[in-house]
Amino acid sequence: MASRSSSSWTPKQNKVFEKALATYDKDTPDRWQNVAKAVGRSIEDVKQHYEILLEDVKHIEDGAIPFPKYTTKKR
Repeated sequence: MASRSSSSWTPKQNKVFEKALATYDKDTPDRWQNVAKAVGRSIEDVKQHYEILLEDVKHIEDGAIPFPKYTTKKR
């Protein structure tokens, strides 16, 4: 998988990142500037994080990452 950024992202930053991507789609002018501002990261950071996300999604879609085995509790 892709090399991760040296500064890790918090779960809160990831959630804000995901919401910002939904808000500022690919046709939004200054998309990366808006996403970076929302997350509190540099434009380069959010672009790199997006590329990692795309690679992760590709691995999932290609079946390279197995689904977790969930257990169900009987009631």
